[in-house]
Amino acid sequence: MTVIKAMKRMPGLWWPVVILLVLLVLNAAPVAAENQVFVLKIEGTITAGQLNFIKRQIQAAEEVGADLLVIVLNTPGGIVDATLEINEAFLNARVPVAVFVAPAGAIAGSAGAFIVVSSDIAAMAPGTTIGAAHPVALTPEGTTAADEKTTKFLAGHIKSLAREKGRPTDVAEKFVTENLSISSREALEKGLIEYLVHDLDELLDVLDGVEIEKKGRTYTLNTAGATVVHVEMNAQERFQNWLSDPQIAFILLMLGILGIYFGLNMPGTIVPEVGGVIMLIMGIYGIGLFDTGTTGIILLILGIGLIIAEIFTAGFGVLGIGGAVCLVSGAILLPQEPLMAAEWYGTFRSTAFGAVIGVSIIVLLIIYSVVRSRKKWTEGSAFFLPPKKATVTVELNPVGMVTARGELWKARSEGGKTIPVGTEVEVVRAEDLTLWVRPLQEKSD
Repeated sequence: MTVIKAMKRMPGLWWPVVILLVLLVLNAAPVAAENQVFVLKIEGTITAGQLNFIKRQIQAAEEVGADLLVIVLNTPGGIVDATLEINEAFLNARVPVAVFVAPAGAIAGSAGAFIVVSSDIAAMAPGTTIGAAHPVALTPEGTTAADEKTTKFLAGHIKSLAREKGRPTDVAEKFVTENLSISSREALEKGLIEYLVHDLDELLDVLDGVEIEKKGRTYTLNTAGATVVHVEMNAQERFQNWLSDPQIAFILLMLGILGIYFGLNMPGTIVPEVGGVIMLIMGIYGIGLFDTGTTGIILLILGIGLIIAEIFTAGFGVLGIGGAVCLVSGAILLPQEPLMAAEWYGTFRSTAFGAVIGVSIIVLLIIYSVVRSRKKWTEGSAFFLPPKKATVTVELNPVGMVTARGELWKARSEGGKTIPVGTEVEVVRAEDLTLWVRPLQEKSD
């Protein structure tokens, strides 16, 4: 009310000035960008972690109505299952997807060739290479060529992708059947890619105004001057990416098998068995035999079981630590289901981490108490105080037994005399765990 009264007392000349200032403030307020381009950098082996990263960003780009999603690619290959799911995600995305093989010297090998072929827009930087997509099988001894059935299936799949995207099917097929590899300029000449550009800025400039037909809908790209959103993997995707690396997966498998083997041959050690089971589960997930959700649930159940076992058995902290590792890993790997609220997952992970912290504190206290007690045991002679008086329970002739403070001691009579049962004796000295005693009457005499 005070402000209104003050404004009423203003001279008529001030009103235009006030209105002008309000307009200037409104015009100066930040305006949300209409055009957005999401940019993802995919490097190294194609894994389940990178698959989940790509799928999450496609969903995010769809939700904000982004004009384009660009994947800057540099990969020697990857896991077949993850690659096929990336192809599926590209084909069904409600946003145009461009794959740009960059920078100069980068490659789109093996799985990378499938990813380029399945994209809505394919571009490469000068000096890059694509192809060499003949499938191989990974074994502990190394890599071997995949069987004919797998080769034919993947050759047919990449031909289907190329046909869907209007790219030459014969070149795409040779990537698999003949392990063909071509340069970026050859790829442009053969029609496998649409653009040969040096960097991301140049790609966005040439794509401005381009129309993309996808799933019966036409997308007109407005990329010149668009807001470029660079996105990174979250902790969950980085962990999945690390576990899914074929080399890491095989190391975990071998360590898991060795741990279980040594544990079975050395019963009671606990550490090899617990560590072996955890690493074996993670290794199986890494090679693709378990999906992310299944692995997360298995680890959560195993973690709870190990913690319960720690409570009811003498696990010396090993079972508790193993359970904590399983709970954290399971909470990280557990994927978000569309029908579950996102807040639930945040609360669940916080609860899991809180439980792990609590268990870790308890385990550390147990370990500290054990170590402290062991130190006291090794220094036991400094704390040993023999009783001053005792009662004979087994005749000393000259060796027998006495009781003191509710304890039974080996005793020897001083001077070698016989001391009958029931006699109260005085402890003269102690040697090791033997008491040297004499009757109390002798002292009074």
